[in-house]
Amino acid sequence: MNEYAGLRNEITETDKQLAALFDRRLKLCKQISDYKQKNGLPIRDSLDETGILPGIEGIIEDDTARSYYLRFLNSTLDICADYQEMQTGGMRIAFGGVGGAYAHIAASRMFPMAQLISKPDFSEAYKSVESGECDCAVLPIENSLAGEVGTVMDLIYQGSLHINRIYELPIRHQLLGVKGSSRESIKKVFSHPQALAQCSSYIRRHGFETETAANTSAAAERALELGDISVGAIASEETAGNMQLSILDSDIQNPGINTTRFAVFSRSLSTPADNTKHENENFILVFTVKNEAGALASTLNIIGAHGYNMRCLRSRPLKGLPWSYYFYMEAEGCIHTRNGSDLLNELSVICADLKLVGTYH
Repeated sequence: MNEYAGLRNEITETDKQLAALFDRRLKLCKQISDYKQKNGLPIRDSLDETGILPGIEGIIEDDTARSYYLRFLNSTLDICADYQEMQTGGMRIAFGGVGGAYAHIAASRMFPMAQLISKPDFSEAYKSVESGECDCAVLPIENSLAGEVGTVMDLIYQGSLHINRIYELPIRHQLLGVKGSSRESIKKVFSHPQALAQCSSYIRRHGFETETAANTSAAAERALELGDISVGAIASEETAGNMQLSILDSDIQNPGINTTRFAVFSRSLSTPADNTKHENENFILVFTVKNEAGALASTLNIIGAHGYNMRCLRSRPLKGLPWSYYFYMEAEGCIHTRNGSDLLNELSVICADLKLVGTYH
C-alpha cells in the first residue's frame, strides 16, 4: 500500500508540473494569438502544427508510448487553437459591402470568431485599418475570369498596409429581383464591375442594360430600394436571403472556374520565426522602374537570377501621371532569407519605387 501511495504521490507531483507547463503554454499561445491578430493570420496553421509532431521521435523512443503521446499532443493543439480563437473574438475585420457580400463570406470563413465590420466600399475598408479602427481588412484582389480588381490594386500600391494571407473563394452569381419580378421582367441589372464582367455572356444573351455599384451587396440594396420588377441585381445567394430578394436565376456566371482571391490586409508585415523555406511560400512586390531602355527587363532578370519564379506580373497606370505605370508581382519562394535580402537590395538600386507588400502560403 505504501508503494501504491508513493506512486500516487509521484503522479500528483507530475500533474502539478504538467499544469504549470500547460499554463505556460497557454500564455505563449496568448502571445501568438496577439501576433496573429496584429498580422491577420489564421489561428489554425497546419504548417506550424505539422512542424511540432516529428520532433517527438527523439524524445519518446517507445513506439506505444509515442502513439499515446501523439493523441495527447493533438488534443493539446486543438485546445490551444480553441483558446486562441477565444482570445481573438474581439478582432475587428473590415470588408466592403453588407452581410452576404462575397467579401463578407470570405471574411466569415477566415475569421469565424471575429467581429465583422461592414464598410461602404473597398477604399473605406482599407482606410479603417490604416486608421486603427479595425485590425484587418478582407478585400478581393483577383478573379479567375475577370482579372485583377483595379481599385484594390491601386490601394496596394498607394497605401501602407501589408498582405499576410490569401484565401480563394468559389463564386456563384445569382440574378436577384424584388417580389413579383421574373427573369423575363428584368431589363436592367446592377452589380460591381467585376461581377458584371463575370456574367457578361448571360447579360448579353438576355439583352440587359447594366449599371455599376460599389459592390454586389450595394447593387442588391439599390434594386430593393427601387422596388421595380424591371430592375435586378447580380449578387450572392446569401445576399438574397439577407435582403429578402427573390433568386430569379442561379449560377449565371460565365463558363469556367470562377474563383476570387481575397487578401487579408494588416498594418504589420508578418515575418516567420525562422528563415527556413516552407512549401508554397510566396511574396508580393510593387515597384516602378526608371524611364530608360531595359529597366523592366533588368528588374526581371535580377529576380530570376536569385532563383525566384514569378507567378504573375501586372502593370497599372499611375494616378496623375499619364502613360506611366507601376508593376504588381507575385513570386514563389521565401523572401525572408539572405538571398531575399540581397534581391531587395539589388532591386532598390534600379527601381524608382519598391515595396515588399507581404508574404503568404
